[in-house]
Amino acid sequence: MHLLHEAIERGERIYGVTTGFGDACVNVVPFDDAAALAQNLLRYHGCGTGRLLDVAETRAVIVSRLGSLARGHSAVRPVVLETLIGLLNHGIAPCIPEEGSVGASGDLTPLSYVASVLSGEGDAIVRGVPVKAMNALEGAGLSPLTLEPREALALMNGTSVMSGIAALGFLRSRRLARVSATLTAMAVEALEGDPGQYDDRIFAVKPHPGQRAVARWILDELSPRPERGEDTRLQDRYSLRCAPHVIGVLADVLPVSRQFLEVELNSVNDNPILDLETGDVLRSGNFYGGHVAQAAEMLKTGVANIADLLDRQLALLCNPVTSNGLPRDLVQGDVRGATAHHGFKAMQITASALTAEALKLTMPASVFSRSTESHNQDKVSMGTIAARELRRILELTESVAAIHLLALCQAIDLRGGPRPESRIAKVHAAVRARIPFVSRDRPMDVDIRAVAAALHDDTLPFAKPDFG
Repeated sequence: MHLLHEAIERGERIYGVTTGFGDACVNVVPFDDAAALAQNLLRYHGCGTGRLLDVAETRAVIVSRLGSLARGHSAVRPVVLETLIGLLNHGIAPCIPEEGSVGASGDLTPLSYVASVLSGEGDAIVRGVPVKAMNALEGAGLSPLTLEPREALALMNGTSVMSGIAALGFLRSRRLARVSATLTAMAVEALEGDPGQYDDRIFAVKPHPGQRAVARWILDELSPRPERGEDTRLQDRYSLRCAPHVIGVLADVLPVSRQFLEVELNSVNDNPILDLETGDVLRSGNFYGGHVAQAAEMLKTGVANIADLLDRQLALLCNPVTSNGLPRDLVQGDVRGATAHHGFKAMQITASALTAEALKLTMPASVFSRSTESHNQDKVSMGTIAARELRRILELTESVAAIHLLALCQAIDLRGGPRPESRIAKVHAAVRARIPFVSRDRPMDVDIRAVAAALHDDTLPFAKPDFG
């Protein structure tokens, strides 16, 4: 902070301290008005719209901002960092509307809600209850801050919202890749498919690391099967045979996305910044979220392809032409009035609708740059929109996975149950502990929500991801 004051005393023009913001950087602001300038910045950016970020996302945003500011180049006092830590330690989550950021200059509008709470303005969530920011701070023994020159802009002018949301999306994507391999193994069991299509010799000659790993995961979870007879289909359909090639793309994208996100989370991503050796004030564009946007775009496409894969496997299960002897729509055929039941027919339709929505959202957000703010922000990243779309695609795909998992358990039960020695028997048992076999038609929306929540919360006994 003293380096900033030295620059001010030298009479330097410092963006956002002795000048206005954005295109108004040509306006000279007397230093006596700098405090009002800082407070006005967070107030006039209080124009966010849409749903509020949930508590986990908000905490990820705060952690991300801390990582940037703690590197010391942003001219904020230690008390600012300490108060941000206090928000985390006392469970204070600023109410942050998710819409309103173009991803450069960083996440100005959503981050303004964090700065407002530090100042004792705005609203927060504490233990699930909405409270005024001042009351939340007082209840935690924290004092509201009067933000000094540069501090409001340093809090707001960074990539922390998109980075926080995308980082959570990365973790969900990583878990989903591993889950989808197990679901594929269950589909092979239920459809009496060919384990030989996952032989490592096949993937050794096309050695994409993620693709090869996925084939190994699937094969490891399949129980030994007798040789296929001459009357069986020689090759499984693509949604089984090419599952490693689909899931493997996501598995191979994960390390690249992780690299982008880890660099961003550990970077100084605001403007201006100070050289800590010389005290020079450096003006640039580190608030641009291009790498976060690209990480989210890659994950969006990979995850949506998982939804499509699982939806196609589900269609095989429900169609007697492709299910290798399973009853139509997985209806139990030996109950009275079986012909009046339709089993998983509507579930397959719902999965298809969810998949279509997920695929539609894969349109890259980052190519829809808009010139904003009097053509000062004339090229922007749209990284926050990309991260939000990733989250939505994950929500949809997890619901598709939940429906598919319910159908797989139904199909395996119709085959006589899982093989006791099979690794997938634990997953089947965990589902059955929550959801009974469908012996007759009933609403299954509650079932979907329960299994989707278990997938999201990682409370089902799937193998843990060991990659990415």
